[in-house]
Amino acid sequence: MTSPSRSIDAQRGTGESPAHKPEIPRYRSWSSLRFAKWRSSSQRTSPPGTPSPKTQKRSDVSRTLFSLVKTHNDDYTADPDGTLDEDGEPEGGLEDLNEDQSTYFQKQFGSMLQPGVNKFSLRMFGSHKGVAAEQERVKSFGVWIIHPYSDFRFYWDLVMLLLMMGNLVILPWGITFFEDQNTLPWITFNFLSDTLFLMDLVFNFRTGIPGEDSQIILDPKEIRMNYLRTWFLVDFISSIPVDYIFLIIDLESRHESSDVYRTARALRIVRFTKILSLLRLLRLSRLIRYIHQWEEIFHMTYDLASAVVRIVNLIGMMLLLCHWDGCLTFMVPMLQDFPPDCWVSRNDMVNSTWHIQYSYALFMAMSHMLCIGYGANPPEGMTDVWLTMISMVVGATCYAMFLGHATTLVQSLDASHRQYQEKYKQVEQYMSFHKLPADVRQRIHDYYEQRFQGKMFDEDSILGELSDPLKEEIVSYNCRGLVANMPLFANTDPHFVTVILTKLRFEVFQPGDFIIREGTLGRKMYFIQHGTVTIIPRGSKEINLSDGAYFGEICLLTQGRRTASVKAETYCRLYSLSVDDFNEVLEEHPLMRRAFESVAVERLDRVSRRSSYQPPTTE
Repeated sequence: MTSPSRSIDAQRGTGESPAHKPEIPRYRSWSSLRFAKWRSSSQRTSPPGTPSPKTQKRSDVSRTLFSLVKTHNDDYTADPDGTLDEDGEPEGGLEDLNEDQSTYFQKQFGSMLQPGVNKFSLRMFGSHKGVAAEQERVKSFGVWIIHPYSDFRFYWDLVMLLLMMGNLVILPWGITFFEDQNTLPWITFNFLSDTLFLMDLVFNFRTGIPGEDSQIILDPKEIRMNYLRTWFLVDFISSIPVDYIFLIIDLESRHESSDVYRTARALRIVRFTKILSLLRLLRLSRLIRYIHQWEEIFHMTYDLASAVVRIVNLIGMMLLLCHWDGCLTFMVPMLQDFPPDCWVSRNDMVNSTWHIQYSYALFMAMSHMLCIGYGANPPEGMTDVWLTMISMVVGATCYAMFLGHATTLVQSLDASHRQYQEKYKQVEQYMSFHKLPADVRQRIHDYYEQRFQGKMFDEDSILGELSDPLKEEIVSYNCRGLVANMPLFANTDPHFVTVILTKLRFEVFQPGDFIIREGTLGRKMYFIQHGTVTIIPRGSKEINLSDGAYFGEICLLTQGRRTASVKAETYCRLYSLSVDDFNEVLEEHPLMRRAFESVAVERLDRVSRRSSYQPPTTE
């Protein structure tokens, strides 16, 4: 008789044969069925205290079944789709796994080179759909192209911007005030900088460029030709470590020469390499280009933030020139072995520490550039004289540029106020030319103050350039107080209110002005935004109207003459609606025409019936 464990093992061995390998799910169902039968039979066993001769065999069967179920669960959890082979590895092997990982990294890196969904790309391409279309266009080229609005280019430009600022400050300072440039920090800094700048040179050959009609040029040939024609030469010269190349080439010849010749030649090489190292300062052109690109990215206009950024850029550029001039003031005497008549020797600073030398050199450079003196002593040697003249010319140029830029920025901060001042100067000249009385001049001055409030805009031109929905939204916002205070607009069609508001024209009247005179032809009706007016009907009592009221609509409906005069009691800010615009609006909304006509008939009836003892409520 075969034991249960042997029969189970035999069945398991049969299920794992190569010929029956696809039958693994059936085997799992069989094992689950056997486990269910075992649990039901175990529930019918005798109590624990009852002795049984088959206890040992049942314990062996239990251990075997538990092992079988554990194996079944492990297989199901680790490989639910049956993709692993007998050794627990994928059926495709490690090669497919590595290929999938490489494809994943390629996709991730490729997505970094495509334009990201950000404020700048949305402004350039219009919408998320436009950005997605641009991403597909980048993929269609099938080559390694960096989109100028990609996340990779954004962060790379940020790193290069910080690196360039560090280079432009550290390079002149290290070349001038430190003789030993073979130290580990200096070599590491130069190696890192040169490597990143060479990488940037390569990236520029693979970065798309903006073309006409906001189209990004992604063709590698066009990108290459454009870069070669523009900034390649300057970037290439500033990126090559010419000083280290020169030292490596000349190293062998220096060892073969005599001691005296080797010393003199080494000294000339050191001086020449210092001059060659200054070629790296051509990286200033990159700094200017990157700053300009970042101004475009953040869409800086002439507001307060952009003005502050421009002023900071200008001050930073002036301080950088002062730093360069201070280093040049010390470098030229150093290359001449500090002659006795130079300022370094006369001030006993040849062997001083670098911070004392730099501080005094920067002081002299700023004194010359600002044209406020010559430092402690006037220049005596011919070299110092020429350095002083160069510093003065550079400083005067920077001073003129600073004043010009600062004046332009200050004026651009409040262009509307400046336009108002220019307009009012013309008004003053006009009043002086015609010799107007003092009271009339004062009234004209008060009118301009109330009408424009110190700022002048060409509102018609500004609104005319906008789309109709945007124009309607702006007009509705500007007239929100009028709409809120006017019962006429409370329960009216919102489209009618919007159309009416777009036709209104803003007007200001001073106290005592007659807005309407009785007997004249009616060309306008008025809505009161702020102020108080008095209606003066013939033979009736005067009536006061204030914020939210309107008048003058009767003549527009009857095409007759004014039946009353209207006088401004305070400064009144009104909105007028011409007869042509009035008829145009009512043609689109005939129900509102009937509403206006009913109100006008009611008012005219009250005027005719009660003109002898009670005035109408309005004109």
